[in-house]
Amino acid sequence: MDLRKLGRTDLLVAPIVFGGNVFGWTADEKTSYALLDAFFDAGFNTIDTADVYSSWVPGNKGGDSEEIIGKWLKQGRIARDKAIIITKVGSEMGPGKKGLKANYILEAVEASLRRLQTDHIDLYLSHWPDPETPHEESLAAYAKLKEQGKIHHVGCSNLDATQLQASLDAAAKAGLPRYDVLQPEYNLYARASFEGPLADLCVKEDIGVITYFSLAAGFLTGKYRTKADTEGRARENRVSAYLDDKGLRILAALDTVSAETGSKPAEVALAWLLRKRGVTAPIASATSLGQLDAIINSAKLSLSDEAMRLLDKAGE
Repeated sequence: MDLRKLGRTDLLVAPIVFGGNVFGWTADEKTSYALLDAFFDAGFNTIDTADVYSSWVPGNKGGDSEEIIGKWLKQGRIARDKAIIITKVGSEMGPGKKGLKANYILEAVEASLRRLQTDHIDLYLSHWPDPETPHEESLAAYAKLKEQGKIHHVGCSNLDATQLQASLDAAAKAGLPRYDVLQPEYNLYARASFEGPLADLCVKEDIGVITYFSLAAGFLTGKYRTKADTEGRARENRVSAYLDDKGLRILAALDTVSAETGSKPAEVALAWLLRKRGVTAPIASATSLGQLDAIINSAKLSLSDEAMRLLDKAGE
């Protein structure tokens, strides 16, 4: 497996990160275990989750994904030092449990560690910007957790270029650990927020980039082509938003490249990300072993310059 260095960290990640948002949602506990076993058996090594996953499911409370990952880790099938665990803090977990205040970060990390049944988190991310909390306060909390060995590296999600630069400036001025990893939304359909100043900053500062919604909530798998295809699906509302002229152009381009390469649209969409400037590894989730095959195959797929141009043009 071609491992990639994640920014300035000492983490070496396989080309695809497994998206744990499905655990406790569209993948039950037994299915989640099977998916994780197969993912690691194929040579991949990194799982992304968050404390809030999957609180949106009726009956769930948040932390459900972390709990499933923790139980899987506890089985000992994979040695803890062979699994890179990424989780996040900041999304609402109940009254008064939200944001990036130092006290809350110190409280939330303990809950994540308990659910994950581990003594450390490899990469801990600020899930969303918190305009009410100075960067210095959050970074100081992360510095304390790093000193205690409870987290090893720090990153962020959903910051734009101005916000990320401000966090880097704050870290440098105060002598605090900086965000070494960014998790932005980025895929063939949603490109504007990452391409340009944000990607430039990540390349300049050697910030590792792991993209979320890499398959646009499943749209880029090609299985949703009409409104009728989305009806009754768990991601119906989100996927429906992609069914416009741009989305259909992208699906047509994916179909062309898929036919030329003998690959599935999902494999092509992830392979496109793997060649994009500044991207270390896309995050992708699966709810069946068949879907997981596409993730595994995408890491082996090398797209031609012509295929990249065709896909780039379709998603402009």
